[in-house]
Amino acid sequence: MPTHMSRRSLTRGITAATAVATLATGLAACGGDSDAATTTDAAGTVTVGRLSNAAATETTLKVSEVKSIRAELPDAVKKSGKLVIGSGTLPSGSPPLGFVGSDQKTLTGSEPDLGRLVAAVFGLKPEERRSTWENLFIGLDSGKVDVAFSNVTDTEERKKKYEFASYRKDDLALEVKKDSAWNFDGDYENLAGRTVSVGNGTNQEKILLEWKAKLAKEGKKPLTVKYFQDTNSTYLALSSGKIDAYFGPNPNLAYHAAKTAGTPQATRIAGQFSGAGERLQGLIAATAKKDSGLAKPLADAINYLIKNGQYGKWLKAWNLSGEAVAESEVNPPGLPLDNS
Repeated sequence: MPTHMSRRSLTRGITAATAVATLATGLAACGGDSDAATTTDAAGTVTVGRLSNAAATETTLKVSEVKSIRAELPDAVKKSGKLVIGSGTLPSGSPPLGFVGSDQKTLTGSEPDLGRLVAAVFGLKPEERRSTWENLFIGLDSGKVDVAFSNVTDTEERKKKYEFASYRKDDLALEVKKDSAWNFDGDYENLAGRTVSVGNGTNQEKILLEWKAKLAKEGKKPLTVKYFQDTNSTYLALSSGKIDAYFGPNPNLAYHAAKTAGTPQATRIAGQFSGAGERLQGLIAATAKKDSGLAKPLADAINYLIKNGQYGKWLKAWNLSGEAVAESEVNPPGLPLDNS
């Protein structure tokens, strides 16, 4: 169950891989979509962490089809013989969550790997579609994508159009230059006078803009929010001092901080915050179109993986064990419509 708790100054860190992942750019097809190459395993097995350039420990897991869970799927999905999995990671990738592998064509990462594990429980062939973040939701809306495994936060606003099956804690972080003396203690007032970058259309943007509005209403020094086209541009701005911090998913930022350790561009995590606000533990969830009938079988498949140990091995392979949940829930409480 989700945990209601204060999210002041969290100290839990993630042990991220230190190897540099190969990123692919320019893969976007017309409309910002790309069919991603899919790793192929023998029937009944899924290899997680394949082609990850040492961002994960390659681990082969046995996963059998569960006919009772497959039977819960909508007829159209069963008849298609495939599960179309969306990944909103164009253009530059988002390691360790989703990025192009060392062969420079195959989508790898913790999120697509979980999609492959779930497809195996269903006895379906995984077919992965890579897109920009915005087009990920267009794909769900149009029916071109069955489910998104792409670090999507469960929010009450998104529940108006989508249904969820949770699978991982959602913790956000602020990343700063290593020599910065500033730390985030969980209090939005700590951001007064700062310049922070965030991804457009993300859950963390919603939180940051609410903090910005609060500071303005209270007459405090303004919080300036900056946007960049990709993470490379964001980190150039951080290293040059154009921004004070980058606000994003903790796994991504912890990975980057580990990767840059010992370099002139070294960064560190200055603080963390729940993706569902101060009073509720945020959750990342498999995301399907509302009333698609997919949320329950998705949750049942994830719970099968939790019960039988593949879930824990998947997280361990990607150095994300600290993000584990006890169970997958259908449409659990998410980021409130008003997060104030």
